[in-house]
Amino acid sequence: MAAPRSTPVANPLSEYLLRLGDDRLVLGHRVSEWCGHAPILEEDIAMSNIALDLIGHAQSLLALAGAVEGQGRTEDTLAYFRNETAFRNALLVEHPNGDFAVTMVRQFLFDAYSVLLWDQLAKCGHEGLAGIAAKSLKEDKYHLRHSSEWVVRLGDGTEESHARAQAALDLLWKFTGELFERDAVDEAVASLGIVVDTAALRTLWDSLVDDVLTRATLTRPIASGMRTGGRTGRHTEALGHLLATMQYVARAHPGATW
Repeated sequence: MAAPRSTPVANPLSEYLLRLGDDRLVLGHRVSEWCGHAPILEEDIAMSNIALDLIGHAQSLLALAGAVEGQGRTEDTLAYFRNETAFRNALLVEHPNGDFAVTMVRQFLFDAYSVLLWDQLAKCGHEGLAGIAAKSLKEDKYHLRHSSEWVVRLGDGTEESHARAQAALDLLWKFTGELFERDAVDEAVASLGIVVDTAALRTLWDSLVDDVLTRATLTRPIASGMRTGGRTGRHTEALGHLLATMQYVARAHPGATW
């Protein structure tokens, strides 16, 4: 899926790293909202650990983005002192948690994409990014196993759990197309050895997702009316609410050390 940008990007590598980091920072914060609220104690611990993994990945990516940018911004500056229009995360990850089915379907759709993306980036020509990808891939494989098992458990469970899982899938599907868009940033970083075969990625994602949905007895929605814009700073109102919570302490006490 192509969506070329007409305006050149001043630092495409930094922009690309922000996209990767923001996806995981925002999703990590969303998942962390389940801490103390998950349906069972074991899941409370699992969700907290997944959130920590994602925020750890984001920290590494945003630190590298700041270093590449060369303007003195750290991972903390990038996380806590940008407004929503400066965030580059996909719309899928900012979507509110909803019920547990929405959270797990959102997590599964992103995990399937993330594992396949890291697998390609672990072999890329940028040493720093390849190292982050290789480490993150190991943890994301666990995330994918966890979320896919929950999707099957909910979809092939009770009548109510099936209905909730299908409703979640129908709700979130329109945000998946954005994950596979390519634009001028992707083309520019290719010259640095960061080459992602988006077509192959999409094919593998389709196969992986279809396999899990079949086992979950869920119906894949029709791909139409896809939502996009997150990569260029056009977000839903949900991100603003999330950032108001996530950034409050840092903005209330700028320059504080802990």
